[in-house]
Amino acid sequence: MSEPLLIIGSYLSPCVRKALVLLEIKGVEYRIDSIVPFFGNVEFERLSPLRQVPVLVDGELVLNDSSVICQYLEERYPQPALYPADIADRARARWIEEFADGRMGQVVIWQLFDQLVIGRGVWGREPDAAVLEKTYQQDLPSIFDYLEAQLPESGWLFGELSIADISVACFMRNAQFARYTLDAGRWPKLAAMLERTFALPAFQKLHRFELAIARTPIVQQRQALIAAGAPVSATSLMREQPVRGPMSRS
Repeated sequence: MSEPLLIIGSYLSPCVRKALVLLEIKGVEYRIDSIVPFFGNVEFERLSPLRQVPVLVDGELVLNDSSVICQYLEERYPQPALYPADIADRARARWIEEFADGRMGQVVIWQLFDQLVIGRGVWGREPDAAVLEKTYQQDLPSIFDYLEAQLPESGWLFGELSIADISVACFMRNAQFARYTLDAGRWPKLAAMLERTFALPAFQKLHRFELAIARTPIVQQRQALIAAGAPVSATSLMREQPVRGPMSRS
């Protein structure tokens, strides 16, 4: 019998979350080494030369980048399909995924979550008030205006649940952890889509593990996940002290 897939990366990472949601919805067995990339050891850096997560290990195959990983999972485990069947919709869904990874990653992660959570928790740095002001007043509203315009009057972005809805919701979960609340009066279609997505069993299951480590010191998170019943890997690539990666913006 083949070994379960291994995902390396923290439950609190939106890109890790995206891969985990696909695995959960598709019913694929996996294990997770839930480490913050700053705390990855030398072996982690060998598997992830940019010191980024997620990393997927499937036997001899090692994949980096959440979009690459999700496309692989879709092709290897095609049911239920999470990419639209129509070629034009599939391309548009991939664009929304890229918009989430790129623009939402820049704003939600590096200008919000990094300022309020990572900076304090990992580097002991207080947030930059000017960065947060621009994030709240300009950058987040522009993102939400765009997404609101892409959504139909009700339901998912492309009729059925797809990688597009999942990708957007994964980043908005981090906004929630940074105590941001979306204005449902201003962006009602987006708020309704997110509510529906967060209600999915896959998101609810993962959220239990996210909450188990959200306020837990990094060095204690592995034990907290084991206690919570997460499918934790037998060994870990974690080191005790953080190190910045070549792509780090912190």
